[in-house]
Amino acid sequence: MEQVNQPKPPPNYLALAIITTILCCMPLGVISIIFSTQVNSKYMAGDYDGALQASKNAKLFWILSIALGLIIILGSFALFGFGMFKALENGEFNPNNF
Repeated sequence: MEQVNQPKPPPNYLALAIITTILCCMPLGVISIIFSTQVNSKYMAGDYDGALQASKNAKLFWILSIALGLIIILGSFALFGFGMFKALENGEFNPNNF
């Protein structure tokens, strides 16, 4: 029996997809999980190009999930901070009330 040199399977990024789904941006993280679960099944079916494309898509969507999550978190802190400074400037905030 002749052995065929098959390339190594591309990375599936499943762990990173799950982590970014939980911690950053759920919609993009779920899309990343879907693509990452397709990598191994396409590779085992002999569709190396499809597995490679699914791997690239999974990586793209977990990176987008991290970026969007950071933008939302930093934007929230910025809005809260600016609002707090504005309240302090106008004398509307009294820390003794808390």
